[in-house]
Amino acid sequence: MAQDAQRHPAYIIQHQPCRDSRQSKITKIRLFKFTNTQDLFQVINCTSGDFLIVTDRTIRRREFRWRRYHAESRILTITIPTRVHEKLHLLLYEKYRSTIFRISYPEGDSGQDDSTAGEGGSTGGPVPERGGLDKWPTLAIEAGDSESLDHLHMDMQWWFAASDHDVKIVIPAKLDRRQRNIILEKWEEDAAVPILQQTITISRNEATSPVSYNVTRALVFEFRLLFLRNPAPQEGDFIISIPDLQRYAERVWAQV
Repeated sequence: MAQDAQRHPAYIIQHQPCRDSRQSKITKIRLFKFTNTQDLFQVINCTSGDFLIVTDRTIRRREFRWRRYHAESRILTITIPTRVHEKLHLLLYEKYRSTIFRISYPEGDSGQDDSTAGEGGSTGGPVPERGGLDKWPTLAIEAGDSESLDHLHMDMQWWFAASDHDVKIVIPAKLDRRQRNIILEKWEEDAAVPILQQTITISRNEATSPVSYNVTRALVFEFRLLFLRNPAPQEGDFIISIPDLQRYAERVWAQV
């Protein structure tokens, strides 16, 4: 923090935040150490600029990520990255990536730039069209364990709207512990309206030995939506097969 203050003279660390919005704004606040939400909102109200860095060096038992703020509902979502949550999206994305390498790029780069941190659980897009931090991915996978499927739908709608429809496919992956299944949905857009294209249920059958998994259908990713072009003669859509989804579910449930 001290180094930040030295590099940026406009930063001030010690301050007396105003207690009333009618008081003069504090114009030099750029760096704020988080202590509690009340003080954070107070600093936001008292800052005249358009930029604020919030740091936190407090030792916590559990890590978390600021996920996104839904302005219309005024809901701030925070992700607590448990092992189950991370496996729900990471393992599915790994299956997708391995399918690309196996089918279209057996000898090298898949042509996809990927990220497993930030706004989405796992995201990816073609290079160079969607490479770089300032570009939106074409695919986003959102995971939910305690998070409801309805709230995952809010995340799906956010991806399409916030990206100005640059995101082409959103996959909510929901673990339902009570029903003993995993629900995968594939959402695309038609005329800027989200359309549910696939629903896949992976049911855990604990009556068998060993435990088995029943999958309703394979998951299909359209090439043209992922790579923003039509497939060449030797290219085509990517399919995560039923056996692959069974292995995916087995590895997710191993974390429960």
